[in-house]
Amino acid sequence: MEAVEDIVIVGAGIAGLTTALGLHRLGIRSLVLESSDGLRTTGFAFTTWTNAWRALDALGIGEPLRQQHNQLFGLQLTSTISGISTAERQFDATGARRGHEIRGVQRRTLLETLANELPSGAIRYSSKVVSIEESGFLKLVHLSDGSILKAKVLIGCDGVNSAVAKWLGFKKPAFAGRSAIRGCVYYDHSHSFEPKFFQFFGEGVRFGFIPCDDKTVYWFFTFYSSSKNEEMEESPAKMKQFMLQKLGKIPDNVRAVFEKTELDNIILSPLKFRPPWEILWGNISKTNVCVTGDAFHPMTPDIGQGGCSALEDGVVLARCLGEALRDKQSMSSEEEYKRIEMGLRRYAKERRWRAFELISTAYIVGYIQQGNGKVLNFLRDRVLATFLARQLLKMGSFDCGKLSAS
Repeated sequence: MEAVEDIVIVGAGIAGLTTALGLHRLGIRSLVLESSDGLRTTGFAFTTWTNAWRALDALGIGEPLRQQHNQLFGLQLTSTISGISTAERQFDATGARRGHEIRGVQRRTLLETLANELPSGAIRYSSKVVSIEESGFLKLVHLSDGSILKAKVLIGCDGVNSAVAKWLGFKKPAFAGRSAIRGCVYYDHSHSFEPKFFQFFGEGVRFGFIPCDDKTVYWFFTFYSSSKNEEMEESPAKMKQFMLQKLGKIPDNVRAVFEKTELDNIILSPLKFRPPWEILWGNISKTNVCVTGDAFHPMTPDIGQGGCSALEDGVVLARCLGEALRDKQSMSSEEEYKRIEMGLRRYAKERRWRAFELISTAYIVGYIQQGNGKVLNFLRDRVLATFLARQLLKMGSFDCGKLSAS
């Protein structure tokens, strides 16, 4: 069974659905293939910085998401060794920091909002890509059920183990030597935390939490992995016990965030990243194929830009393809193919250095934040804390632009 599709997007995560909705807003149809039998909401929530809200506004879904998630007005960094706050930034200040918008957005809410804006049938579930072939101006996308799709454009939004990235020649992402435990705690009544992004640094660990709304708090805990930690990978109870032993000097109400979290709401995942030089020299696009999101630039979570940059990718790619496919009715197949190729090259050029900067900054910030040793601890707590806070705001101030260049 073979079918021809103008644009096939592999993966119904943030990057895939953002790209699909951006194209839909421009009147361009696409088909999203998702290997799971429904939307994947692993990760619970993520920090949306100003750059993410600019992308969401470009898609026309910023306002309904704002209504469901509280705005954060400050960033507080605390040492768990001393128990003392080492830096604090206000997001509602005047001057250079005016206009920052940060919220903790629940992943399920975002994905459902994106999916609900797409036309019926735009997402095909239980559709796993097993191989990709070339056939003239088309790509043959072979699925696990034996069916084949002929795609004029193939976009890989299929995460860190991307089949499309592999086809483009990218290696598997590198292991950063660290892992992250993430979770969400739901309160019956108000959690009473201030609307701030709270981060803590200690002996080789980094953790923090964000109030998403009045009753929901998302948290994360990153640590250096070792063979000793392998036994807890399948045991949320052991993950929780491990964390509670490593929290250090923190207030009781902060410790309670981790203590109150149900075991079903805790996951662990290794942290992976694409070495930044691969971004500079690799094929982000090739002929009528490209990658976005984690398939393109997997990064460590230390600056909170994984999901945000996926939103940026989707808006930029939709804009570039929209320009390329303008007046396509009057084009021959060869001319359409060349226009698509040029559009994807334009996308790759626009996103290459941004991705390089994000991956590099995240890795360096993570090394400093989670480093161990007296000298590094002293520098982080006394000298570099303000610098680190500034990097979060700097990386989150990017503007990906509107969907239409006109």
